[in-house]
Amino acid sequence: MVNGSTRLLGVIGWPVAHTLSPAMQNAALAARGLNYIYVPLPVPPERLPAALYGLPALGFVGVNVTVPHKEAVLPYMAELTPIAMAVGAVNTIVVREDGSLLGDNTDGAGFLDDLRAHGIRVGESPDEAPSPYRRALIVGAGGAARAVAYVLAGAGMEVAVVNRTLERALDLCATIRRAWPEAPITAHPFPSALARLAPEADLIVNATSLGLHEADPLPWDPAVPFLPRQVVYDLIYTGRTPFLALAEQYGARAIGGLGMLIYQGARAFELWTGVPAPVEVMAAALEKRRNAPCQPFAF
Repeated sequence: MVNGSTRLLGVIGWPVAHTLSPAMQNAALAARGLNYIYVPLPVPPERLPAALYGLPALGFVGVNVTVPHKEAVLPYMAELTPIAMAVGAVNTIVVREDGSLLGDNTDGAGFLDDLRAHGIRVGESPDEAPSPYRRALIVGAGGAARAVAYVLAGAGMEVAVVNRTLERALDLCATIRRAWPEAPITAHPFPSALARLAPEADLIVNATSLGLHEADPLPWDPAVPFLPRQVVYDLIYTGRTPFLALAEQYGARAIGGLGMLIYQGARAFELWTGVPAPVEVMAAALEKRRNAPCQPFAF
């Protein structure tokens, strides 16, 4: 029950009418018995500064940030976490007790958490046997690709980035090297480099939005086969994309991005509340929302 002691959370975006976050986060808050409420906050770009300045005054504990504001909020943060600074994007804001704003990005951690949930350990650890997943191929060079490249490079993987605009891939690599100077990360043109790079990759990630709509072209060259030993991950979370369907035809292990959506939200939940997130509850809430009739499935 909402009362005078209810603490406020939300998601800032434009538009946010069909966001999934309230369903997922409010289910988690209820499961943990926390007196919080999570609400959508439609903020047009010209009102963004006023909205951010108003968060402490209105008693918000934190907010998520979605398109088109992930980069625009950066100048208003008192502090950025290393990943938010490195990738130049914020998807989670924590309102600290003094009213200052901490900007974080939980996308990369959410991606790694979902890999672990599928039994996939990347990179190297001195306490464990060497991982078979040592080389990654990322398709795309946008914000999502930057977050994924950051965590994979930080885990010690070799990372190759392919993009139609090579300059964007080169810029991504330069960004990651500023955070991880020794990172073996390289940029390549799409699609001409796929035939050479794909056979060497253990993990292949589609970090573009291609596949979100039926008319989208494939973010891959169909003449380049996948291998049964490969894990093929699509950050798109709306279902089985043509990219994943193609990977499955070759016997590769195909994983959609729904788990990443859940785990990045779980990370934000824990930042705000200090309480472990009920991941199973969050997953069930998203599944219920996805199966509801006439309900768009969008973040």
